[in-house]
Amino acid sequence: MEIEMSIVIIGGHDRMVCEYKKICKNYNCKAKVFTQMQGNLKKQIGKPDLLVLFTNTVSHKMIQCVLSNNDTNEAELIRCHQSSGTALKKILEYKCSNINSNN
Repeated sequence: MEIEMSIVIIGGHDRMVCEYKKICKNYNCKAKVFTQMQGNLKKQIGKPDLLVLFTNTVSHKMIQCVLSNNDTNEAELIRCHQSSGTALKKILEYKCSNINSNN
């Protein structure tokens, strides 16, 4: 039985939000995607298992918000310069295979 992992994706392209969620669902992951800065971003992030930061398409303000929130959260943070669906798939292949092989 696979474990469901919660993921928060920060950055990326607006038009890819549905695609990111679909990719995560294929890896048995529950995803929240934030491509734009929101006033209550810290509260909306919650306590995910994994934070994916698409560094090429994210504002400095969002990065600072996520990093300051992650100090107390202790979620694993993965930074990726690309924000493509393929880049997300590679991250999830690596992370999900490690989690499921440990159980």
